[in-house]
Amino acid sequence: MSVSKKKNQRPESLREKYPPSPACACEVCLGYCIRPGWWTVEEAGRAVEAGYAARMMLEMSPDRTFGVVAPAFPGCEVAFADYRLSGCTFLVDGRCELHGSGLQPLECRYCHHTRPGKGPGCHAAIGKEWDSAAGRALVVRWAKLTGFWERLAFPSMAASSSIGRGGHRTQTRRADPR
Repeated sequence: MSVSKKKNQRPESLREKYPPSPACACEVCLGYCIRPGWWTVEEAGRAVEAGYAARMMLEMSPDRTFGVVAPAFPGCEVAFADYRLSGCTFLVDGRCELHGSGLQPLECRYCHHTRPGKGPGCHAAIGKEWDSAAGRALVVRWAKLTGFWERLAFPSMAASSSIGRGGHRTQTRRADPR
């Protein structure tokens, strides 16, 4: 391919770079569910809109510069990820509740027993996408919608929010200047 053709091509999307695997419930594939897979920013936004915000957790990057809203470990719903725990809130009786819904995370769709060792590349690519203005905005939106700030007892964050618990807009009252 010529250099000029490469310049004019759009970059490959994560969905194209990491295509879905065939459905499988073998021991290896279910083993991936010990640690929930990540959505892309767009996918996580759709999952929030579909009503799954209360079943998500916040994972922080190792350097703490960005967060990822991800399916929760059971017990970490609307909280920071606790890596002493394992499993996925959407894995029920050995089956993923999100499978076939259009809301299964890209990382979960990609990882498969026929692709050993390829998951970390997918995970890193999704992480890069979260390290963006859109990723940060979704983390803030999710935190406001779920009451995450209030649970952490960060009154300044909670007070600055115009979204109250349950995702409803609240009115801010100004003090009477008299």
